[in-house]
Amino acid sequence: MDHKRKTKRVTFFEKWFLNNRFSIILFNLLLFFLIIWMFNKISFVLNPAWAFFNAILPPILLAVIQYYIMNPVVDWLEKKWRVPRTVTIVVLFILVVVALIWIINTIIPIVQGQINSLVKNWPRIWNDAVNSTQEALRDPRLHSVRGNLDKMISNAQRTLFKSGQDAFNNTLSSISSAVSIITMIAMTLITAPVILFFMLKDGHQLRPYIAQFAPQRWQASFSKLLYDINYALASYIRGQITVAFWVGIMFTIGYSIIGLPYGYALAILAGLLNLIPYFGTMIAIIPVIVIGIMTSFSMLVKILVVFSIEQLIETRLISPYVMGNKLELHPITTILLLIGASAVWGLWGVIFGIPIYAVLKIIVSRVYNYYRQVSEVYDDEKEDPTTGNDTSDDHTVKQTD
Repeated sequence: MDHKRKTKRVTFFEKWFLNNRFSIILFNLLLFFLIIWMFNKISFVLNPAWAFFNAILPPILLAVIQYYIMNPVVDWLEKKWRVPRTVTIVVLFILVVVALIWIINTIIPIVQGQINSLVKNWPRIWNDAVNSTQEALRDPRLHSVRGNLDKMISNAQRTLFKSGQDAFNNTLSSISSAVSIITMIAMTLITAPVILFFMLKDGHQLRPYIAQFAPQRWQASFSKLLYDINYALASYIRGQITVAFWVGIMFTIGYSIIGLPYGYALAILAGLLNLIPYFGTMIAIIPVIVIGIMTSFSMLVKILVVFSIEQLIETRLISPYVMGNKLELHPITTILLLIGASAVWGLWGVIFGIPIYAVLKIIVSRVYNYYRQVSEVYDDEKEDPTTGNDTSDDHTVKQTD
């Protein structure tokens, strides 16, 4: 009887549809795109939900970012010194308010004056840089490349002019919605601290609360999934903000030492742009180099020295210590994500593309590992081809580790 069962003939349907990985993948893709098509057809039903989501998203995002910055302090004081969470939260809020008042009264006026001066003088600085470049190109030894460089400069000027004109037109077209934007900003600033307070106070209870809605046999693995997602987001947000902060500090010190014009504004710009992995610092150094060229050759050399020292400290000390490789993303993957996300969602894609990908990677990998364990499609991997013994338990242990 067992021999007949083992020698049972496999039908065409079982071979190519039930037990064929490629067919199963195609079928799941078909279902996935079918669901997207159905949601697209009933989008009018989801529009109110989407409007509601857009309204609550800004304060939640602001609160989440602040939560990942402040929560380690609250947890540490509670575990180390038994300080009540509410007391620590109130003290942190007071410190933040004091810091904001100090920044508004001291740093912002200086930076605002430098930004206004830089915006006012930038056309002249750019024109001087173009004229100096064209003057240098009159050297007979550069005659062969002169035409190409002139064309590149002309294209850059047209692109900058068009970008400025488009930005001006967009600003004019959005004046009608200025009231709604101001209202959104005001509501975000009012509601975000309230959301942040309760997240810091009760956030550690959120994961067990969500996990209890899963089936009993899945609660442990679902809780671990939530933990991994929270850990990935916390690592990325804290790491990026910490590195950006120290990059801004280093450039502020360096530009102050060499006496770079508009140094504070350019240092803050470098810190903010450093939130964009790989490309941020390179983008921020472009106006600095232009200003250095127009100031003096010695200033340009000093800028390059400051930039080299900053990159050495950031890449060798700060980034490895703060970031490490907690998201386990290859640099090529990160670069491709930034390019693709910026093309699809613009600035928001550049900022949120990597953490969203990290979350999706965790979810997909967990679902895939579970499917490998329970699906009969991977039964051939659970049997040792040399001994014929079932190794599904070993496979499960490896996946759990």
